[in-house]
Amino acid sequence: MTDVDKATDRRELTQTVLTALERRHELLDVVVEAEDRPSAVAAVAELLGASPAAVDSVMNMSFHQLTKEARRRHQAELDDLNAELTFTAAERPAASGDTLGLRPFSADADADLMSECTDELHVALDGSGAPAGELSEEIAKGVKRVDDEDAVWLVAVEGADKIGLVLGELTGSGEVDVRIWIRPEKRKHGYGTAALRKSRTEMAIAFPGVPMVVRAPSA
Repeated sequence: MTDVDKATDRRELTQTVLTALERRHELLDVVVEAEDRPSAVAAVAELLGASPAAVDSVMNMSFHQLTKEARRRHQAELDDLNAELTFTAAERPAASGDTLGLRPFSADADADLMSECTDELHVALDGSGAPAGELSEEIAKGVKRVDDEDAVWLVAVEGADKIGLVLGELTGSGEVDVRIWIRPEKRKHGYGTAALRKSRTEMAIAFPGVPMVVRAPSA
């Protein structure tokens, strides 16, 4: 995760903590009425307009973290993060990853997406940086690498919409070269950040113990 991603996560968490403290009476009512922890997290997330991940962290807070001194520290941290980051969470609504999913690439169903990617980047899909070949040949080679467990190709989706691609390739240097490509009309909404977060689990399962290197799509 990049420094910007870490700062973004921290800002959302800090903002959620402060909002939860401001609306603590409403929050307590919602939690008391919830059937279990997952339903409480979902209800509080809806109440505060926050992501379930941030709310889950709030639910783990101890009472000593609710004092005035602690709240002043949270506010100071939020002020620093707001000064560091030039965008707001509302400007990148997809960054939390709540609505984004990943599924395996399909040579038949996703050829259109791969065509759009190669038309923009003009490079081979194996991460070598070589010029792209014929689309069908590029896809066939990629599918073989996936079958040989030398690659993981994923499609980022939001509902029925295809958002982009996550291409992980095992390199000769013992790393997983991960490239994330988001469709042009879907950029600057946080989908790249969300896809990166979700892909880490997939890459760790496919390549346990192998370092993951994230590169720009055209690199």
